[in-house]
Amino acid sequence: MNLRGNLVCVGLTDTGKVREHNEDTIAAHDDLGLVVLADGMGGYNAGEVASGIAVKTIVNLVREGVEREDLQRRDAASGLSRPSIILRDAIHRANKIIYQTARTQAECEGMGTTVVAALFYDNQISIAHVGDSRLYRVRSNKLSQVTLDHSLLQELVDRGFYTPEEAQRAANKNYVTRALGVEASVEVEIKELPVDKADIYVLCSDGLSDMVQDEDIRLTINTFGANLDEVAKQLIQLANDNGGRDNISVLLAQAVELFPAKRSVVDKILSWFS
Repeated sequence: MNLRGNLVCVGLTDTGKVREHNEDTIAAHDDLGLVVLADGMGGYNAGEVASGIAVKTIVNLVREGVEREDLQRRDAASGLSRPSIILRDAIHRANKIIYQTARTQAECEGMGTTVVAALFYDNQISIAHVGDSRLYRVRSNKLSQVTLDHSLLQELVDRGFYTPEEAQRAANKNYVTRALGVEASVEVEIKELPVDKADIYVLCSDGLSDMVQDEDIRLTINTFGANLDEVAKQLIQLANDNGGRDNISVLLAQAVELFPAKRSVVDKILSWFS
């Protein structure tokens, strides 16, 4: 599988205006169809170590899985596609490594990270996330938030204590209820969606989503969308202009062409009877 030419990926990360160093880690591999963003936990030791382990582990294991496995199979028990399972299992493995490192290396005690990742295959996107790093989709000039934060604030919204608009203005947004490396196991939330040509997917750390309103994200993408590098720069600048209180990371992936999987003659014949 090689999606280069079908998928255009751009990534940018910035320390922001308040933090002394950057604890975010990003990776974009348009050939593999994989984008990954991890935000080392603010206030934890060695957050940049945790985010680095997460991204490196996920990229390596996803690449191995994509090259080794039949991606057209779907798991009967979970109903998930093989790309989703590969992505989920890679995040589980990253969690174990971070957890074990935090327990055995004194300088890494208490470290953790959020993660959001997307794997494109066969005109589909598999999305996996843990924590409050987000994925948005822009389709037909409309922005929609695909992932829901694993955070105390989101739980309060779900229970009706806040409206989404009130939550966006709330002061305490950063208490996450799920992260890699905090416990020996972690629940990874998975979504699978069809991809349309010209879709733009935005992955970001809370350094962007806390500082820039969704509508301003949408307007920026619609204004500069012909140049994804410029979109990333403008979004980082907006977050910094609004205070830049945290590290800011943005990944953009656009489906410039659809990417159906190649099917064997046997698969085509069987599809006639399904």
